[in-house]
Amino acid sequence: MSLALGACVPSGHLVQQRATSPTFDPVAFFAGATEGDGILKIMMKRRQRVLVDGHGIVTPDGEIALDQDVRRGSAPPSHRTWHLRRVGEGRYAGTLSDAAGPVTGEVTGNLLHLAFPMKGGLRAQQWLYLQPGGQVLRNRMVVTKFGLPMASLDETIRRKRA
Repeated sequence: MSLALGACVPSGHLVQQRATSPTFDPVAFFAGATEGDGILKIMMKRRQRVLVDGHGIVTPDGEIALDQDVRRGSAPPSHRTWHLRRVGEGRYAGTLSDAAGPVTGEVTGNLLHLAFPMKGGLRAQQWLYLQPGGQVLRNRMVVTKFGLPMASLDETIRRKRA
């Protein structure tokens, strides 16, 4: 049964883009304007394009406060807010307005791995890979329920030039 369900959601997140450099600093990357363009696949539904406009501000205590406007397919835009701060060597913690609990993160080289619970018993994991040059991220997100994949997102995030 899990193989049949898993086949409904792409597994592109398993592709390894991990590297020792450039080292990913999420606070620095998301400071300023960013734009994302991706494809969302929800189990048993058609793929839909996702466009994200972001604006991040570094607070006096070193946290990134990131506001994002998200457009999914033809649906009206929605707004979400991230807060992420460094809590130790390579470790991050924070909040997301869409999450049902805390966000945790860990950086290893060019990879930031985030995890958080969502409403309805869903769990999200994101793998953000900083690309050479430091201006582009590849974001792979998988949402599961009872350990089974329910949705996936494959997105490219770019820093906008001022």
